[in-house]
Amino acid sequence: MNKFTEETRIRQVDEGLAIWRKANLPRRPPQGWIKTIRMALGMTSSALAQRVGDVSDSAIRKLELAEAEDAITLASLRRVAEALDCELQYALIPRQPLKQMLLEQASIVAGKQMERVSHTMALEDQKVRDSVTMAQKKLLVESLLAGSKRRLW
Repeated sequence: MNKFTEETRIRQVDEGLAIWRKANLPRRPPQGWIKTIRMALGMTSSALAQRVGDVSDSAIRKLELAEAEDAITLASLRRVAEALDCELQYALIPRQPLKQMLLEQASIVAGKQMERVSHTMALEDQKVRDSVTMAQKKLLVESLLAGSKRRLW
């Protein structure tokens, strides 16, 4: 993949995720969304079981517990959401822009690579000035970012 395509892809993903980051969505309620919405609608677990189809009310209660414990599958959650006439939206929302994540990771990798060299040079009484080390690290970070992102991880 060429550099332009890669940059475009990162920018497009970041723009899409920015909407989610800004949304300030509420956290999942302690008992989970299934039970919260079902109870707000005044719906029994038996009624929801009928709407889901081919499950018992005890299976609904197990799904509610599984959601609250982060053990529910997306397929099950999607199925129950449909029965509740809800839309399931799922996203992994990076805490910071992807470019920033890449820059930080490249800096970590560069630091580790330079640490080995710096240690060896210090042992040989050839320690380099900090300003030179920082300039070299910046160049290494740029080189890492220009290459394959797989090398960063």
